[in-house]
Amino acid sequence: MIEALMDVRGVRHTALVASDGRVVARAGLSEEQLNAELTLVAASRAVIGSLQANLNTGHWQELLLDLDGGPVLFTPHGDQILLTAFDEVASLGRVRFAVRRLLGTA
Repeated sequence: MIEALMDVRGVRHTALVASDGRVVARAGLSEEQLNAELTLVAASRAVIGSLQANLNTGHWQELLLDLDGGPVLFTPHGDQILLTAFDEVASLGRVRFAVRRLLGTA
């Protein structure tokens, strides 16, 4: 399923991570990269949880982190999070469209 995101220009890797931290699917990631990305997913869950509590909201659309290694988009999919790492923020529109189409929300 998520392998299709690798065809989108600029996407470096992607992973679908369950709420318990288990990797459901991945594409373009080595084991070494995967461990770093799982740390990012855990941190993003904490940030999202904190924002939801402080803003008194239960739903979130996506979270974008612009890191030294390039931007990473976190998108909810049920109780899972789809992580999509890509080359530059200028590619965000293309990546968002592809993610939404993949998840059936476009």
